Amino acid sequence: MADLGFTEAYRTHEFVVEIEGIESPGVTKVTGLSDGEVDAIDQPDGGSNIIHKISSGIIKHGDITIERNMDGTAADKAFKDWFQEMFKIDGTGLGSKLRRNGSVVKKQFGAEVMRFAFEGAWIKSSKFTDLDASASGLMKQTIVLAIERMTRI
Repeated sequence: MADLGFTEAYRTHEFVVEIEGIESPGVTKVTGLSDGEVDAIDQPDGGSNIIHKISSGIIKHGDITIERNMDGTAADKAFKDWFQEMFKIDGTGLGSKLRRNGSVVKKQFGAEVMRFAFEGAWIKSSKFTDLDASASGLMKQTIVLAIERMTRI
């Protein structure tokens, strides 16, 4: 076959989320994937009106937001148990000490093409879609994970 000089870009719809090696089904959207961010520091050049931008050298990673369908599967229970272990109503939960590692695996035609591995994740928030008797939408859970670091593999 002739090389047409065109490379097809990856599609955004084929991915899976793994947490502690277990795939989480029903995930419909993931936001916040990044290689990180480094702050810029202004450094004046003495005796002139020039200010140089230099790197702080500290890499920060933002939160990851996972949106998933509520479907009564074991994944529903796993996220609920993780959240409740962290934040018990009586105040005895482990809080952000209970961290997990995972990955967002990007696939293309069923084969893995990229992986965003994250470490030290804890559930920052968990909320659900509004219930509305006149609507026909699906019930979703939105989970925000605070993470220590992320590496694109």
